[in-house]
Amino acid sequence: MQGSPQRPDYEAVDMNIFGPDAPARAFANQVAYCARNGAPLTGRVLTALGALLAAGEQGALFDRVRNWPGAPLADAMPLRVTGGLHALYLAGDAPELGAIYRGEPADDAALIAGVIARHEAALLPWLDGPPQTNEAGRSSNFIAAMLWLAAQGCPPRFQCLEIGSSAGINLMLDRYAYDLGGVKVGPQDAAMHLAPAWMGPPPPSQDIAIVSTRGCDVAPVDLTDPAQALRLKAYIWPEHTIRFGRMDAAIRAALEKKPEIVPMNAADFVEAELASPQEAATTRVLMHSIVWQYVPEDQQARITAAMEAARAKATSERPLAWVQVEADRTVHRHKLTVRYWPGGGGREVQLAWSHPHGVDVEWLV
Repeated sequence: MQGSPQRPDYEAVDMNIFGPDAPARAFANQVAYCARNGAPLTGRVLTALGALLAAGEQGALFDRVRNWPGAPLADAMPLRVTGGLHALYLAGDAPELGAIYRGEPADDAALIAGVIARHEAALLPWLDGPPQTNEAGRSSNFIAAMLWLAAQGCPPRFQCLEIGSSAGINLMLDRYAYDLGGVKVGPQDAAMHLAPAWMGPPPPSQDIAIVSTRGCDVAPVDLTDPAQALRLKAYIWPEHTIRFGRMDAAIRAALEKKPEIVPMNAADFVEAELASPQEAATTRVLMHSIVWQYVPEDQQARITAAMEAARAKATSERPLAWVQVEADRTVHRHKLTVRYWPGGGGREVQLAWSHPHGVDVEWLV
């Protein structure tokens, strides 16, 4: 196993911090996160919002931001605001934001303050729920993890269960084609092609098949509804133009056949699915990406307990795996980690560092 790359020296971040200083710290952390992940334009918007917050900008939106009742970083509160602003621009209601989104010089704080003042009523509902950041590029991580699991001796036929599925873009992962460091997977008539910049050795080359995909979300997004699709597009960072093409491709795929998503909380879903029979010679995979921070702690505990109970029943004929792509806020990167039973003994293995939107993967094993 190769050693992990040198990690930048960032201060440890408590995702669950709350209180008077927490909103400002959340904006600052999100700015650093955008800088680390190639999103300078979104960083400009966040920097301006942070400056307005520090300067005492008035209004209902900033009142809610200042008095955020929970943990603003865990709740991704800053991204709720940027999503609302981007939605106004995409809808043609705030064309002046184009100066920032095109990377042109502007008085960012004054420009954004004016937009908020004129459109506050439209922006306030964006604070009511977490971002929907469904991204097809993350499917590369899931496929790479399945290649690795097959190389460890797990049956190469996968039953995929996803929590926090949003619009189910990653539930259509068997319809995409992948080039993962030269290892190619997927159908000839793929809905889209994903080829993240690959660092390190390639993943194992294995023949794998996706037997089924099923997911849940507390508020599923219907990709075939233009208004709901626009909401998803609003959460795409504007500088990542390739993601808009991927979203359009995912919409076309959903129009052909919708992904299977049930409106259910994550814990209820996992408990129900793990209690259902598992087909022989299949590997059952619980998978999620940029979701765990939004799952309430009591549900996290129930999911963990359900997986612990299910692992006791896992066999080499019917193994169980847990694949996660989640943020490490101390380095502003994402980890691809895997646990599996019975062969892996439940030991967590970090397979890669991954860009949150699938731009690149740094394979570590």
